[in-house]
Amino acid sequence: MKKFLSIALASVMALSLAACGGAAPESSDSTASGSEKKYIIATDTTFAPFEFTDENGDFVGIDVDILDAVAEDQGFEYDLQPLGFDAAVAALESGQADGTIAGMSITDERKEKYDFSTAYYDSYVCVAAKAGGDVKSLDDLKGKKVAAKTGTMGSDCAYALQEQYGYEIVDFADSDMMYQDVLTGNTAACFEDQPVMAYNISQGNGMEIIAEQKEDYSTPYGFAVLKDQNTELLEMFNTGLQNIIDNGTYDEIVAKYTATK
Repeated sequence: MKKFLSIALASVMALSLAACGGAAPESSDSTASGSEKKYIIATDTTFAPFEFTDENGDFVGIDVDILDAVAEDQGFEYDLQPLGFDAAVAALESGQADGTIAGMSITDERKEKYDFSTAYYDSYVCVAAKAGGDVKSLDDLKGKKVAAKTGTMGSDCAYALQEQYGYEIVDFADSDMMYQDVLTGNTAACFEDQPVMAYNISQGNGMEIIAEQKEDYSTPYGFAVLKDQNTELLEMFNTGLQNIIDNGTYDEIVAKYTATK
């Protein structure tokens, strides 16, 4: 469930945009000469395989490549701002970003504030613990602490199941810190989107999935704009997405980051 952000966070986020060279919303407008629009798109910092920095220092991932392919197909330019999930949403709500692509779950609550694209990926929540440890199921979490990333479906799931399984929740701003907390034993397990956890396990992060919540916490990801704004951008994203699905580019992108190594 999306949490309300403080004014201080919005201020810090604004400074972050300035430091990254982000432009004001007016920069998205076409110039008098009729040049292409350039949109500011906010995203997460580390949410592999959807967005992350690879061994070469390049910012890559399913979201990153889909956005690039859609922009090329539709002929628009963009400035991608990796801000972190909460800050990316704050940028969208404050008008300092035109759109957000960050493994963002499409929910009824979010639809009250944002307009979403056609879903581009289906996900669900899983629970993971340190590989080879004593925690093998949700029942093993009673009386322990678990980790959850704020603003995500995993966090919603953790809070919904808290009373049933009797654990305490520790909130984190990003996935890497959450994983490290589990590996060091400060928390017994974490709630995460299954494709994200599966990818990180395949990369040797030292964790294992102990439970999956497919039925009640299955959710599609979508590209988002603020409600009733940037409809042209949203329409271009939907058109471009369908085009790259039809020509096979979409499947190539997903396979690139999810194929078993």
